Amino acid sequence: MEPGNQTRPLAFILLGLSQEAEIQPLIFWVFLSMYLITFIGNLFIILAIISDPHLHTPMYFFLSNLSFADICFTSTTVPKMLLNMQMQSKAISYGECLTQMYFFMIFGGLDNFLLTAMAYDRFVAICHPLHYMVIMNPKLCGLLLLVSWFLSIFDSLLHCLMVLRLSFCMNLEIPHFFCELNQVLRLACSDTFLNDVVIYFSAGLLGIIPLTGILFSYSKIVSSVLRISSASGKYKAFSTCGSHLAVVSLFYGTGLGVYLSSAAVENSRDSAIASVMYTVVTPMLNPFIYSLRNKDIKQAIMKLFQEKHSL
Repeated sequence: MEPGNQTRPLAFILLGLSQEAEIQPLIFWVFLSMYLITFIGNLFIILAIISDPHLHTPMYFFLSNLSFADICFTSTTVPKMLLNMQMQSKAISYGECLTQMYFFMIFGGLDNFLLTAMAYDRFVAICHPLHYMVIMNPKLCGLLLLVSWFLSIFDSLLHCLMVLRLSFCMNLEIPHFFCELNQVLRLACSDTFLNDVVIYFSAGLLGIIPLTGILFSYSKIVSSVLRISSASGKYKAFSTCGSHLAVVSLFYGTGLGVYLSSAAVENSRDSAIASVMYTVVTPMLNPFIYSLRNKDIKQAIMKLFQEKHSL
């Protein structure tokens, strides 16, 4: 192509995870399987919580919303990837790319804030058990959810509006399986300094602050649990937040791993493969972590199956 730039490109080219034609069917079936497991697993968590009155508590309220966010988070990227592979096309229009980025950042941010709200819920439950239902009242839970949605939408909208001001070069190949913000910015011909400033600022504000809140909550939880005299009491207290701690470790661990790998590795394709961990694998594992480690969820899911069989 001739060198030049265009303010609004017609389409981008998603190069995917591999260019080798012989492994494309394998990639298709692996990602289709992971997507179906993610969708069905998180859907069962939501239905189990809705159908069981015993699970209508703040902790499970946030868990059902986390499962919904995980379904949407994966649905913004994987179906388009599978469709392109089936149609043997790598194109994604400019509008589709911007829409994908918008919703990907919304639900990724929502995951982040919901995990923080769940950490606060566990902090109140363990450190202030007598005042738990007073503090974690429906009004506060609704407010925390509303704030999580607002901040996620605002942050995503800001980044997308910043992308709209850019013009792009003729090389429109994205070495990724979805429109990731940093990869799209690399294709811009115009100055992206302001975009980079906004990214670092929002990453610090909306990434470090929630993580600090989670770490602070768990430092208080550990301190409170260590003051419990009986071993059974300590185990019971820790078991109530074990699943959440596992999901937090997985979410932030894979996210940080992708960030460090992209900074250390020049090859964008390797970074795309690493990003599969937090975009697909983590949402897929969350239902298993909560259902295998949580007796209430297991009982609710079994009851759900029994009701379906009895109909």
